[in-house]
Amino acid sequence: MLSGINLDSKSATVEWFENGETKGKEIEIREIFGLNPWLVQGKPKTPVGKRLSNPAAPADEAESPKPSKKVVKAPDKSNHKMKDENSPAPENNHVSRPDSQPPPAAPNASSVARRKSNCVKEVERLKKNREERRAQQQEQRILREKIQQEIDPGNPYWELIKMIREFQSDLDMQRITMNDPVRDHQICVCVRKRPLSKKELNRKEVDVITIPDKETTVIHEPRTKVDLTKYLENNKFRFDYSFDETATNELVYRYTARPLIETIFNQGMATCFAYGQTGSGKTYTMGGNIVGKNQDCSKGIYALAAHDVFKYLKNPKHKNKDLVISCSYFEIYGAKVFDLLNKKRKLRVLEDGNQQVQVCELQESVVNAVEDVLKLIEIGNRLRTSGQTSANQNSSRSHAVFQIILRRRGHMKGGAGGQLYGKFSLIDLAGNERGADTSNSDRQTRLEGAEINKSLLALKECIRALGRNGAHLPFRASKLTQVLKDSFIGENSKTCMIATVSPGMNCCEHSLNTLRYADRVKELGPDNKKGGEDYIAFDDTPDVVSPTLSSGDPAASNADLALLCTHSGSGEAEQNELYTFHEAVSQLQDAEEQLVECHKKSVEETKALLEQEENLLDKVDDVDSDLEQYVQRLDVILKQKIDNFTNLRGIHIWIGKQISYNFTCVKCTEPEITVGHRMYVRTNLHLVRPSAKLVGLFFQIKNTSPFC
Repeated sequence: MLSGINLDSKSATVEWFENGETKGKEIEIREIFGLNPWLVQGKPKTPVGKRLSNPAAPADEAESPKPSKKVVKAPDKSNHKMKDENSPAPENNHVSRPDSQPPPAAPNASSVARRKSNCVKEVERLKKNREERRAQQQEQRILREKIQQEIDPGNPYWELIKMIREFQSDLDMQRITMNDPVRDHQICVCVRKRPLSKKELNRKEVDVITIPDKETTVIHEPRTKVDLTKYLENNKFRFDYSFDETATNELVYRYTARPLIETIFNQGMATCFAYGQTGSGKTYTMGGNIVGKNQDCSKGIYALAAHDVFKYLKNPKHKNKDLVISCSYFEIYGAKVFDLLNKKRKLRVLEDGNQQVQVCELQESVVNAVEDVLKLIEIGNRLRTSGQTSANQNSSRSHAVFQIILRRRGHMKGGAGGQLYGKFSLIDLAGNERGADTSNSDRQTRLEGAEINKSLLALKECIRALGRNGAHLPFRASKLTQVLKDSFIGENSKTCMIATVSPGMNCCEHSLNTLRYADRVKELGPDNKKGGEDYIAFDDTPDVVSPTLSSGDPAASNADLALLCTHSGSGEAEQNELYTFHEAVSQLQDAEEQLVECHKKSVEETKALLEQEENLLDKVDDVDSDLEQYVQRLDVILKQKIDNFTNLRGIHIWIGKQISYNFTCVKCTEPEITVGHRMYVRTNLHLVRPSAKLVGLFFQIKNTSPFC
């Protein structure tokens, strides 16, 4: 409803009733005419015989509507005459000749076009921009569909493929070949990329790894900005050698394990191991082609190395050394060592008085040809431990160590038992997993994953210690590095690492972790290439091990474990948590070994007492038997048996509770757990009434436990 018109401000006031309230608004009159141009047509025409009261007024004021109630008075004749005399000639002509004025319709149309308000102009501008923007979007949509059809029809990651191809188009790709020279390294680190599998191709996986030259590896990590724009973060690594998906096992062997053959014939220790995510090709590289559940052992590094060892043995340079070749094959699973050539018998790893690590009762088989080596590999592979993980249905959950040993000819069968001359350890490591991938697994899977990661971290630190003069070598931190101690501290020791990576986009994070692990081993850096010998020089002097420490000293293992946690790259709180976790796992393993040893000893003592009882019964049947002597001897035997079973029962109860509470501490860090554990352990002695021997064993374990 129109409530008033203000001529001074050229505006109109309107009011309306809304939601029980009276509301109002002031609107400019020209905006009303701009939005409603038909209202101008209803303006009455000025008579021809009349003059305008104010011809000099602006057009807006002359054309603005007047209130209907206002009465316009006719001008006075005298005033009209005076104005005619004082007015300029053009105005007099204009007033005196009304027939020269333009038709009223024409100026009204042009003035309406000129009188468009800012609101109308803004609406038209937005409409125009919207139409242009939609046209551009349509053109971009058509262009994207065209590019998608050219790159990979139906692939949802075609934009990622396009960015990777644009990156690769600027590179000068140079693959490593069999004709390239082989350099001699004390520590050689290389990376091998496998091709996409059939499952990955069916899932439209994108290959995010590029190997532009013989030393460089680039991982294209897909990232997303805040505005949801996709882009690539190109992570560049440099190693001694980089092998793409076209490389064969023979090519990889030429640059990795083959240079180490000469080392063992020069009384050295050589180690070659494959490291990477489960399913990335470690077992394929070390063992050979896998068809279903069977493996062709003749195409792996194991067989290729054995072939060259026999070839070197026939060389006149080494033929007169009278060497004998033998092989051993064992696995390390959960800090336990099992002989794969002797029905998976459990072995003990001890350190002798000369601080040399010995794998007790490990079977060595003398071989005379490559075929004998292949048979041993097939026997061991059938017994190797495997399991199912979130990343691989058939994952190797143990570290498999195949050793080719050179000895002087001995006096045993086949020339075995001679002095050690050289050793080549070929290791297929267990697949490394992130903690997040095993978080939903059962207790056993989590424990084995923790042990695998600890051993891999210890292996990395031991290899890095080879290049630092005087650095402590934490080989006691894991069973794997303890077994390989002689390969790290020998005067003539060389190591080669093959990092295997999966090219799929879903494995990008795993591949990054693998390459970072390999990069930390040698730390070449992405761009620090040098002329001539462009590799870091390492000192071959062995690390000095403190004679006061031994493998059986808990302080030695704890010191190595603490050193290992400080090199994990995490914060202080995470390092303490990692140390507590791994120490609890180590105590569980030690408790199991102690219980088994006590049980074996109890069985042996029981057998000896049983023989004494049988002899005592035989004497009782004699005619001249002494009843008093029989009773006294039987009393001694019964007391020994009671003490034996009491000690075993006491150790069993204590270790059982320790295992239970250590498992709880592994999963929970609440202080109540530690308090409850301490209370139960301290009151355990009063429950079982153990002997002095058990008390000593108890306090020996108790003093080494952080939970007591």
